[in-house]
This record gives sequence, C-alpha cells and structure tokens, in this order.
Amino acid sequence: MSTARAGAAEPAVREGAAGVPAARDRTAGESPGTTGRAPATDWESRERTPGTPPRVLVIGAGLAGLAAGAYGRMSGLRTLVLEKHVLPGGCCTAWSREGYVFDYCIEWLIGTAEGNEAHQVWRELGALDGKSVTNFELFNKVVGTDGREVVFWNDPDRLEAHLLELSPADAPLIRAYCRDLRRFLRIELYPFLTAPALKTWGERLRTLRTVLPVFRLFWRNAATPMHAFADKFQDPLLRTAFRNIFFQDPEGFPVLPYLFNMASAYHGNAGFPQGGSLGLARSVEERYTGLGGEIRYRARVERVLVDDDRAIGVELRGGRRLYAEHVISAADGDTTIKHLLDGRYTGPRIDKLYGELLDEEGSLFPAVVSAFVGIEGGLPEGDAHSTTYLLDEEEAARLPGGLQSSIVVQLRSRYADGFAPEGKSVVHCTYFSDYGYWADLRARDRRAYRARKGEVASFVREFLERKWPDVAGRIELVDVASPATTRRYTGNHKGSILAWKAFSEADDISAKLVGKDRMRLPGLAGFSMAGQWIGMGGLIRAASTGRFAIQYLCAELGLPFRAYESENAEPWHPGKLGSLPQLDRWNEREERGR
Repeated sequence: MSTARAGAAEPAVREGAAGVPAARDRTAGESPGTTGRAPATDWESRERTPGTPPRVLVIGAGLAGLAAGAYGRMSGLRTLVLEKHVLPGGCCTAWSREGYVFDYCIEWLIGTAEGNEAHQVWRELGALDGKSVTNFELFNKVVGTDGREVVFWNDPDRLEAHLLELSPADAPLIRAYCRDLRRFLRIELYPFLTAPALKTWGERLRTLRTVLPVFRLFWRNAATPMHAFADKFQDPLLRTAFRNIFFQDPEGFPVLPYLFNMASAYHGNAGFPQGGSLGLARSVEERYTGLGGEIRYRARVERVLVDDDRAIGVELRGGRRLYAEHVISAADGDTTIKHLLDGRYTGPRIDKLYGELLDEEGSLFPAVVSAFVGIEGGLPEGDAHSTTYLLDEEEAARLPGGLQSSIVVQLRSRYADGFAPEGKSVVHCTYFSDYGYWADLRARDRRAYRARKGEVASFVREFLERKWPDVAGRIELVDVASPATTRRYTGNHKGSILAWKAFSEADDISAKLVGKDRMRLPGLAGFSMAGQWIGMGGLIRAASTGRFAIQYLCAELGLPFRAYESENAEPWHPGKLGSLPQLDRWNEREERGR
C-alpha cells in the first residue's frame, strides 16, 4: 500500500531509538552506464547540460515514485524524486512514540519468496536486502460474539479438517473451497516485470500456457462474489467469517483473491519483511540513492509546468521551478489531474475514474481507523498474530464512524523485532471507517474530533483488557490515527490506503490506462502517472507501475531498459529506519493527563 504525499501537513520529527538523523536531500555517485555529470543547478535550467542523459522529475517518494527513480537510474536516466514529507514510502510508513514504532501499512507482502516476478522486482529494488521474513501458518482468525473461532489456515488440508469439525453440514462448500485452494498452490502468476503494451509474443504465450489449463478455475472464482459464496453456508459464523479472511470485508471482492493470497502465504510468498513498512521504503530509498538518484524532502509540488502541451518541469511551493525532459507523478491521482494539471488533460477513461467513480460509493477501498497500543510486558501465548473479532450491536455502536461490526487485532510484536522497547509489546487495532465522518468533524470542531479519538482509545483499552485480563494495568498508551490523519499525511483521496477497489469497474479502466494508454494523459506529452491511482493498490503493483513507466519512457526515447538485482548484503538493522515523525502528537495518555 503506497502513494506519494501531496498537500500533507508537516509532522514534527524527532530522532528514533537509533538516533539516526532524518534524510533531507540524498544523492550518490553516478551509476554504471551514465555518461557526463551535470551541476546541481542543472535542474533549474530549462535546457539540460550538453552530453548528459535525459532528466526525469518524479513527484512523490512512495514505492511507485522510488521505483520509477531507481529503474530510471538503472536505465541511465537522471532522476530527481520530490517528496512533500520527511520520509519515503507514502502510506508504507511508520511513526513512533515513547520508544514504540507504529508500523502502519504491511500486513502481508506478495513476493517474499524466491522464484517469481514479484520477488525479482523487490530484489531489483533492494527492498528485501539483508532482511529476514516472518511467515505465519494462518492467514487470519475470526472470533464470533459467542466465542466460537474460525482459523483460516494456509494449509488446505488443515483448513478443511478444521472447517469440517466446525460445521459438518457445510462439507460440500468446505471441500470445494479447499479443493480450489490446492489447485492455486500449483499456479504461479505474478505479471510484474513487463509493461502490458511491451510484452513480446513469447511472454504472452508463456502467460497463456499458465492460464489456459486453469482458465475455468480462474473464471469461476473471479465471477463468484465472496458474499454470494459465503451466504451458502448453513453455519452463521462461517457465513460471516469467510467475508473476513482479509481482516474485514472489502465488499464486492470475488473468491479468487482470497485463494490467490492464501496460496501465496502457504508458499511463504506473502510474508512480513523485517523492518516492516518504513523499513521497506527505506531499503528502496537506499537502493535508489546508491544508484546515483537524487531525492529532496520537504519539496511540495504545486503544479506541473506545461509548454505547448508538453510537461517541462514543476513548480514547488515558494515558486522555485525545476525542469526535466519528462515528469512522472506518483502522487494522489485526483490531486495530480485536478490540481497539478488544473484538469486540462483528460479523456473518457480519466473522466470516468476521476469524475464519475471517484465519489461513487464502493469505488474506493475503505479508509481505516488505526489504534496502536503500547503494553508493558509480553502478550498472551497462543493467540493468533491476527484476529478479527465480531462485535455485537452495542459494541459496534461505540466505534466512531465504523462501517462494519468488527475490529481487527494484530500482535505486531510477533511480526518482527524492533517495534517495541525491550520487554514491551505493541498491538495494532483497526476497523473500516467513514472518511467523511472524521474529516467533517475535524473541520467543524477539533475538540469533538479529539474526543472521538479518545472514545476509540477507551474502547480498545477496555476491549483488550476484557479479552486478556492479565494485560489490565499494563497498557502504557493508545495512539489513534483517523482517516483524516491518513489524508493529511499522505494526500490520499478520502484517506483510502489502497485507492481504487480491486475487481471493480475502476479496475477495468485502470488496466486500460496502463496497457492501452501507457500511463499517459490525453494530449499531454512528456508526462506519465504511476502508483496505485493509475495501476491499482498493493505494494507490488505500485512498485511495478514505476517499472512500467520507465519501460514506456525508454521505448519512447529509443533507450534500452535495464534492470538488475541489488548486491547489498549488509544485514538490516533498526537504525536504518532513521528519524520517525509523531504525527498529531496525540495519544490517550496525554489526553487523560490534561
């Protein structure tokens, strides 16, 4: 999950536990294959220095922007990434308080196992350099209001036995799901290396050889909505639990992605990388700057400069202008099209996405409320790393702006070391929430807005102490981030972390924007879009759009596209996170102390 910051408020920054100073401008030496060396002021000149490679400005240091910068450098282009915030990663981020690290984004990462295209992209971007990966035996657990539990084991044999024990009457449906899961274990389809319009016939044939033998399997599960499948179960808990395999019900998803991701997790290809979300972004940042790429933080782009329907650079807040032969926006899509370009370059597909669908109910992935809990001591043994607790009507009503009657509890201390001080633990509680509720409240009444965050903190504290009586008295703090917080710090429209909802009309249009339009806008030369607002959500998809943008650009310029794996073998350590922001400087402890 990632996008670039656009129009975000500036957070306060302090040194992290390792005392590593935050990056401002980062550059390194020229990468192999680059000829000539331009002065630093070259970016402020309309004409590039003779004998130097084409310049590319990238708006946003999310995963897509960093990937575009890195692949540009590997291909011999000069690249400068501009980031409003003080950290890379967009939503793939973390913040800290009192020694705790609150990891915001990754729940699982496709591509953590070797031998597939997703993993190759991460190896090229240095994302997994020197890191261990944590894999779990189960995808998620769902607990009903009566205490009954459904454990979604990644192993189909174990899953089938467990579900049959819970509900023998649902045996046909259980066996059908697990049979399909076994078939997905034999399929590897990760199309992240070549931009769709540039695929050779050989690449297309290889894809067909993978898809054709299982076409009916794909078609049937893609055409069956999960809610329709789940409603066939006789057991009421299973009817709800299957909807919540992905923690909460994304609504409208077919069965296919559930099978695909559980199969990936079974193979260790959907694990959790050491360092978490910000660790991933920092590793890609390190790879990018190691290739000679430049990055400037606290650099807010106000508009894209256009001359004769060609993008020629950008103007920063304060009026400073930077120039390049190509501009890539990896920022929020709505901000890019309507603000940075004043809505001048659209067409039927863009109009459909950013005019009709943008505010249509169900088009965007829901925003979330996050409550991070710092706990003195350890956590209960035997609990799943991730559990969705179904709430009764009275409990659900206590969650401000809640969209579903459930809350997700993740034991983040079990995901990787370094998220809590020695001898302490951190838990992440989330629920889907209405962005408008929080944004309107914050705009109208800041005191009421803080009070609602306090209600979230109180609910989470009471809920955990009831579930885990031995935790009572050991909760040190609860830190709450609302969808309005997400919007302020990432620029994501309506605080949506994953942008457009997959398997929707927006997904179909996005595929055409990437494959047919080559990530370009009608009537505008010298400009591309990258990231989840053009290529859909998910970190590997975001990173791949950065790769595709450079592939298309190299094809246009007549340059060879080059990509090669990072050779960095240095073990990853928490010091690489650098300085961490504290967002709104609000937590339950501070609020209660006033």
